Amino acid sequence: MMRRSAVGLDGRGVGSVATMRGWLRRRRRGANGPVVGPIRGERPAARAAGASERDVEMMERALELARRAAERGEVPVGAVVYETRTGEVFGEAGNDREATGDPSGHAEHRAIVRACERLGDWRLNHATLAVTLEPCAMCAGLIVNARVGRVVYGADDPKAGATRSLYRLLEDRRLNHRVRPVRGVLAAESAALLRTFFRERRRAARGAARGAERGAAREPATGEP
Repeated sequence: MMRRSAVGLDGRGVGSVATMRGWLRRRRRGANGPVVGPIRGERPAARAAGASERDVEMMERALELARRAAERGEVPVGAVVYETRTGEVFGEAGNDREATGDPSGHAEHRAIVRACERLGDWRLNHATLAVTLEPCAMCAGLIVNARVGRVVYGADDPKAGATRSLYRLLEDRRLNHRVRPVRGVLAAESAALLRTFFRERRRAARGAARGAERGAAREPATGEP
C-alpha cells in the first residue's frame, strides 16, 4: 500500500505523494530546458530520504563540476567534500582520468585527497561527500580509509557501483568504518548528464568510422594489375 505522506529533501514532511512529485519537478526545473523525469522504477519519496537542503545544494555544485568535466572530454562525474555541520567546502573535483592518464582520477577520489591535504588530516569523520555517481570499489575503499562521515550520491551505477548496486562496501560489518550512503539525490539530472555524454561519444565514433570508410573508398588502387 502506498504511504500517504512523503519526506522532502530537507527532511520535513511535504504532504501527499502527489505533492512530493510536484515539488521534485519544480526542484528539477532549470533555465536551460524541460524537466527531466525520475529514473524508471524510482519512487520520488525514496529519492529524498535522508538528504538535507545542503546536500542538494552540494549535489548541484557537483553536477556543475561534472558538466565541466564533460567539456574536457572526461566522463561527467563531479564530487564535493564539505563539513557536515557548516557546509564549508574542503575539496572538490571532476573526473580527470583522460587528462592525467591516472586510473585513480575519479571525481570523489580527487575531492577526498584534496580535502585531506587542505585539512592536514586523513580523517574526514566530520565531513560529507556528495558525488553525482555511485562510487566504485576503489573510491568506496578510500571513503572507508578516510573515515568519511556521510556519503550522498546521485545516480546508481549498475556496472561498477560498490555502495549498493554490486556491493555494499560502506556497510560491511567486517570493516572498521561504516557509513550508510544516501542515494538518489538529483539522480535524474546525474543520469541524464551521463546518458547525453555517452550518446554523443557514440555518435562521434560512428561519424569518424563512416568518414574513414568513405576516405578508403575514394583512394585509388595501388597494386600491380
